Amino acid sequence: MTTKTRFAPSPTGYLHIGHAYSALFTAAQGDEFILRIEDIDQTRARPEFYDAIYEDLTWLGLKWVKPVLKQSENMPAYQAALDQLTDMGVLYPCDCTRKDINESADAPHGPEGKLYTGHCRHKKITDMADDHNYALRLNIDAALKHISTPLTFYDHKAGKVDVDPHLLGDVVLARKETPTSYHLSVCIDDHAQGINLVTRGDDLLYACHIHRVIQALLGLDEPEYHHHKLLYDHEGKRFAKRNKSVTLRDIRAKGFSVDDVKNMIEKGDYLKRLSAEGL
Repeated sequence: MTTKTRFAPSPTGYLHIGHAYSALFTAAQGDEFILRIEDIDQTRARPEFYDAIYEDLTWLGLKWVKPVLKQSENMPAYQAALDQLTDMGVLYPCDCTRKDINESADAPHGPEGKLYTGHCRHKKITDMADDHNYALRLNIDAALKHISTPLTFYDHKAGKVDVDPHLLGDVVLARKETPTSYHLSVCIDDHAQGINLVTRGDDLLYACHIHRVIQALLGLDEPEYHHHKLLYDHEGKRFAKRNKSVTLRDIRAKGFSVDDVKNMIEKGDYLKRLSAEGL
């Protein structure tokens, strides 16, 4: 069977060495390497970042299947899934803010902090005015009534894992200003593109628990997973755009070659070598 993998960056900043590791790792795991642009947040996407993604990946020597799917152009598919879930009675509107959740004394804790308490579970989508900002949450208890068997997933490092549907609580699947979420769109797109091996960082292992629920509800294919290690900066934080990490453009400007990047990632001395160049 052909193994299809995908690398799915967001055009909200320039790619860094963590992206390089992930893209190279992903390409090495499969027979077909698919590039997807996760640009559902159009408030942060910039044209120059789209172009830079293609430039950086080409510099790394990677080739991908074309055409490239841009999630911003796939909104009808996400809306169709939301309509299906609405008809199943597993979505509800929520106008609680992150501050409301963080200040809730009875909110349970999850991998990403406090989980939603279900305060708005009694509300219906028709209760919300058109000019009112709200999110659509997945009612996990209602969802499980549509799933007859226990769920599992297979990760190439962790092995077979039993799904804990409540691990992330009632997650947000869409917002009025952003009509889909990572959790929903990634499941839809992986199925549509025939991705049968999902590779991503260790920090997203927990996401499989809710993704398997979504896949089961919508009748989507179940891929295998391989959650790889993360690369960390001088402060012990994982490389991320929001941390203003050293970009591949910065590294190229200092004269590093693709082989240099591959070698420093493989040997794990990237911090030492980048520091030596003032990065």
